[in-house]
Amino acid sequence: MFSKHFSLIAVLILFAALTRIIPHYPNFTAMGAMALFGAAHLKNKWQALLILFGAMYLSDLFINNVIYAEYYNNFVWKISPFVYVAFLLIVGIGFLLRGRIRMGTVIGASLSSSVVFFLLTNAATWQVDPMYSKDISGLFIAYVAGLPFFWSTLAGDLFYCGVLFGGYAWLTQRFPEWGLAVSK
Repeated sequence: MFSKHFSLIAVLILFAALTRIIPHYPNFTAMGAMALFGAAHLKNKWQALLILFGAMYLSDLFINNVIYAEYYNNFVWKISPFVYVAFLLIVGIGFLLRGRIRMGTVIGASLSSSVVFFLLTNAATWQVDPMYSKDISGLFIAYVAGLPFFWSTLAGDLFYCGVLFGGYAWLTQRFPEWGLAVSK
């Protein structure tokens, strides 16, 4: 049977994963916060990786085959591998939070995660999209074009980090038996 701690973390992560498939402002989801939260709180590091990438893969299947299927024929997202690498790096940032969860460190991790995601995914877009010239000016234009999405990612990461980390802290203070020290 699952522990109360694991069940609480799993419910919070499931909530976070659902934000990706319900209607939302572009990039305003809990995925970055979920990666940080799971990595910081799950007892085993492999659980954080498995749950994050499982949630991403399953939501990608739904998004690409149900939501986008109406708009695109044979939709292929060429930067998907870069998105997954960005989230792998974000999980790494989350591992650095283990045992150091305070408001300032969570805000710093959230900001860092948003920047990592923005830099990597927009560089990937520049690389694969023929509308951008393959020089420094094309890369700059790709980053400028991505700025509206960056601000939304940043706002979503900060908001959902507050919900996940704050909600977990509140619940474990109210119900101490649900909390558990995380392995480093």
